[in-house]
Amino acid sequence: MSDTEVDDGAWLDRPFTAEDNPHGGPVDTSNFTELFPKYREAYIKEVWPLIEKFLNDTHNINCELDLVENNMTVTTTRKTFDPWAIMNAKMLIKLLSRSVPFEQALKVFDDDKTCAIVKIDSLCRNKDRFRKRRERLIGPDGATLKALEVLTGCYVFVVGKTVASIGPHKGLKQVERFVEQTMKNTHPVYLIKTMMIKRELEKDPKMKNADWSRFLPDLRTDRSGRDKKEEESDKIREAKLKKEKTVIKPKSTTPFPSESHFTESKVDKQLESGEYFLKEEIKKKRKLDDKKKENQEVSDAKRAKRAEKDGKAPKEKKAVVTSEKSEDKVDVKKLKAKLKSKKAKK
Repeated sequence: MSDTEVDDGAWLDRPFTAEDNPHGGPVDTSNFTELFPKYREAYIKEVWPLIEKFLNDTHNINCELDLVENNMTVTTTRKTFDPWAIMNAKMLIKLLSRSVPFEQALKVFDDDKTCAIVKIDSLCRNKDRFRKRRERLIGPDGATLKALEVLTGCYVFVVGKTVASIGPHKGLKQVERFVEQTMKNTHPVYLIKTMMIKRELEKDPKMKNADWSRFLPDLRTDRSGRDKKEEESDKIREAKLKKEKTVIKPKSTTPFPSESHFTESKVDKQLESGEYFLKEEIKKKRKLDDKKKENQEVSDAKRAKRAEKDGKAPKEKKAVVTSEKSEDKVDVKKLKAKLKSKKAKK
């Protein structure tokens, strides 16, 4: 634009055309390549003619599909009048590789829209917890995502370990914050409620410079029971680190082999005793003699135990003493008096 021309801002309300760039396309070519998973091959192959036609006709960008390497490539040409079109084409193939439908991915070519891809696998390491929080992010029958799309004006798509969103810059920031807080164990109901309250407060000009914290829900989590658990886990971690730090002293090594480094085999023992060179008949005879000797020793030991058991006297039973108390006590004085009276009568 020259100094004499007046900028009336009319170019803001219309799309960028070839007339706005009369100098032609870029001098050097720029290209971007994006890999896509095997399960997306059938869909991309079906939609590829539409992608090729759209990019060639509207923005003069060449695109190639390699089904052997599973990648898509977009390249600028000398006729590419819009310098930012190649960046939009790069976003388009990236969204297609992330399972976003072609009709929705085309929205990145609008001037007031862009895309953002949030990786959520690093926000929660536990697999079960990650799965539950991702389901909470989607909601029953996608209700949470629908509410988020209405509040932010963005298209949101959750697949695998990423969340893809297309919309205005302000909405994309809200979506990113919403996803991060949900994956960090904040319930989406409170986040949606907060966004709705903020939306209503923005409409009131009186609340422009006021403090909104009294209207918003308190999202602080209760940590009363977590502190003790964290302390215990820290102590266990410290104990493990101490065990790891304890250095094991190496054993004293000598260049000479130990006495028990070589165990003698059966053949070595036979060679030492000379039994190895004997004939088979003599060997069998010796084995039988050794078995007989062992059996004799065992039988002698059993016999000795039996004799020792029989020779022991049986244990005597303790005699039970029963003290019989005389029930009738004799009075000696009365008996003497009775005998004397009998003698006097005689």
